[in-house]
Amino acid sequence: MIVSCNHITKSFVTGPVLTDVSFHINEREKTVIVGVNGAGKSTLLKIITGELYADSGEVTFAKGTTVGYLAQHQDLATEHTIYEVMLEIKKEVLTLDARMRDLEAAMKHSEGAELERLLAEYSRCNHEFEQQNGYAYKSEITGVLKGLGFTEDEFYKPVRELSGGQKTRVYLGRLLLSAPDILFLDEPTNHLDMNSIAWLETFLLGYKGTVVIVAHDRYFLDKIVSKVIEIEQTRAEVYEGNYTEYAAKKAANREIALRHYLNQQQEIRHQEEVIAKLRSFNREKSIKRAESREKMLAKIERLDKPVLSEASMHFVLEPQHISGNDVLSVSGLAKAFGSHKLFSDLHFEIKRGERVALIGNNGTGKTTLLKILNQELPPDAGELRLGARVTIGYYDQEHQVLHPEKTLFEELQDAYPTLDNTSIRNILAAFLFTNDDVYKQIKALSGGERGRVSLAKLMLSEANFLVLDEPTNHLDITSREILEDALNRYTGTVFYVSHDRYFINRTATRILDLTQGQLLSYIGNYDYYLEKKDTQEAAAGLLSSGKTEPLDKTNSFAYTASSGKLDWQQQKEEQARIRKQQNELKRVEEEITSLETRSEEINQLLTKEEIYTDVARLMELNQEKKELDEQLETLMEQWEELSE
Repeated sequence: MIVSCNHITKSFVTGPVLTDVSFHINEREKTVIVGVNGAGKSTLLKIITGELYADSGEVTFAKGTTVGYLAQHQDLATEHTIYEVMLEIKKEVLTLDARMRDLEAAMKHSEGAELERLLAEYSRCNHEFEQQNGYAYKSEITGVLKGLGFTEDEFYKPVRELSGGQKTRVYLGRLLLSAPDILFLDEPTNHLDMNSIAWLETFLLGYKGTVVIVAHDRYFLDKIVSKVIEIEQTRAEVYEGNYTEYAAKKAANREIALRHYLNQQQEIRHQEEVIAKLRSFNREKSIKRAESREKMLAKIERLDKPVLSEASMHFVLEPQHISGNDVLSVSGLAKAFGSHKLFSDLHFEIKRGERVALIGNNGTGKTTLLKILNQELPPDAGELRLGARVTIGYYDQEHQVLHPEKTLFEELQDAYPTLDNTSIRNILAAFLFTNDDVYKQIKALSGGERGRVSLAKLMLSEANFLVLDEPTNHLDITSREILEDALNRYTGTVFYVSHDRYFINRTATRILDLTQGQLLSYIGNYDYYLEKKDTQEAAAGLLSSGKTEPLDKTNSFAYTASSGKLDWQQQKEEQARIRKQQNELKRVEEEITSLETRSEEINQLLTKEEIYTDVARLMELNQEKKELDEQLETLMEQWEELSE
């Protein structure tokens, strides 16, 4: 056991948040804390990490445990570059490296007892340097930064110039490099694109320490965690397994608890009826029997009625009119900002009834494409044509369609003047805004609350073509599931951008991947996309290096409904290219093995008296080891590129 929480209780002015919360987490365990927005997840993390004090209870860590904590928002105030900030974590390694260089210089001019002392210290430093993976620290920093979505061009960008999301990614990278015994991560997948999230999954799966996460990304949670701590109604319940297993167990437990409660209520009613009947006989024996039953009934430990569900929004999306079969046609679309080209010559179509997810790395132009579609930005070239009777309903992730100075009530009343006051209140109540909440100003709302207001307006729009930009941002898991169900029942057409892979998997009928300025089309959900991704990208790479014409007018290289295979010649060329890469990868691996073997031989030689007492030979071997380490670092980087 690495950390134990015992009887944690915390209240704010608004009421209790945590009540008698107890659980423990074992070494190397990967745990998630779940619950609806406002349940107290972040509060619990802050109490465990010492950012907040509990009203009562205690948190106990195993002796000597090192802790790292990622809050949702980080503001790194420094003049240093991204790489320099990361390098600070390796300060001890850099100090050891500098000391070893000083010792090497000193040994050249020493002899006798002084030389032996320097050699002993050098040996200790070198051992510690290797223990801390000192010879590969540069590759380690580069790997983490690239994994979190930073390009090499950005490594030397000043941190003060970064956005809030980029600063959070830098801080996350520092935490991962520092490798504490236990990592506490509050929404670590925020600000990461899909590739970075997949990299983080792999990193955390192999992480030798303990990880405690607060996150809403269910795909991520299914891959990572083996324990779920649920905060519900201020109390905690622990479930073993990943998120899907937790959801199934929770549903089963609720059903059992409800059945026990209903059975007990039925028995209580039966006993009360019997007691009333016995008393109605008005005889001494019957009254005594009634009193006896009353005493037994009073001793029963009454079960509380299970909470069937937290307060959750409920809504239905339904178009007012049916559109034509051709909903959207895009041809030759291009957009750049200055010298930075996002995409060019995009072609695709969306048909009625499709639910199309647009995915891609951060900065590829997904949100820009949606803004062009909604006429918020002009394209540099190309054309977008809406089909007959198409009405767009737009959900903006920045909620710029909302007016900050208006109240919730005014926002809906002004947008839909035909609605009466009761209807507006009922709609807002469906999205969890009740009583005086309806008179809050938009600018005073949290991100999740603004998202719910935008969804309310979307529902009222009765549009038949929904264009959604990151609709699950700031929504808790329950709200995401409700939105998924609403979209799956929707009879109109949906085109959306999302990083939520679980959401995409449940809702998408087609995926468009915007990568390197091109669109790759996948006729299926996210699991299908993963299955076909390599084939698609291989084909796209061949076509982009050779031909300039797209395979078809949708730019859907390789695998579409009408074209399922590469032609024979393309297959042969692709196989030859892959074989060449595999051979090069094998060669690099063999060279790495050879150099590592020689490096280990030198390590063994350095421990022998006849070597470390011979200064000339010692210097020669140290120089050879240094050169080997430099070659190994270059080969490691080459191996990483080939592996990718």
